[in-house]
Amino acid sequence: MQRRLRMRAATAAAALFLAVSTGLVQAQVPPRPAVPDFGATHTAPQAAERPSRSLRYKVVFSVTQGNDDTTKPNASLEKVARFMNLLAADGVRPVSGDVVAVMHGKATPIVMDDAAYRTRHNGAANPNLELIEQLKKAGVSVRVCSQALAAASIAPEAVDKRVKIDVAALTTLANLQLRGHALIPD
Repeated sequence: MQRRLRMRAATAAAALFLAVSTGLVQAQVPPRPAVPDFGATHTAPQAAERPSRSLRYKVVFSVTQGNDDTTKPNASLEKVARFMNLLAADGVRPVSGDVVAVMHGKATPIVMDDAAYRTRHNGAANPNLELIEQLKKAGVSVRVCSQALAAASIAPEAVDKRVKIDVAALTTLANLQLRGHALIPD
């Protein structure tokens, strides 16, 4: 009798382990945001369309909008954080580098290192650097257009080291879309 009880307990434990490890049963622990301090989201349990674990999210954001208030993080760059947090809320973590944010146009100055930003913005610290850091930790590739840098009179040496400089947003956006990335414009 005791042996039968032990066998049932072992079978139940194995079934529970299998259900949890295959995702049939999900823990009630809320998922950790991909970008903890930016990109706030709210729950939408009745949403018809949700992130899917069966998809590979290859996405490029064209970030062109500047901020009127240069002491706050860029709203368009924060949209990238929101996207990452929406995916994370449903347990989706894109492959590192599959999500790309390309700065150009009026958004170009947000990639400046703190010293250069302070010089350009009357001593104000660059409020985008922590956001860029957290996006990078979440696997987002952060880029800037060298043509936009030249147009904004920003030397390549003034770009924060976490940001890659591409020859042009035009070519980056075209190349990535041709490689299967979905474009999310500003």
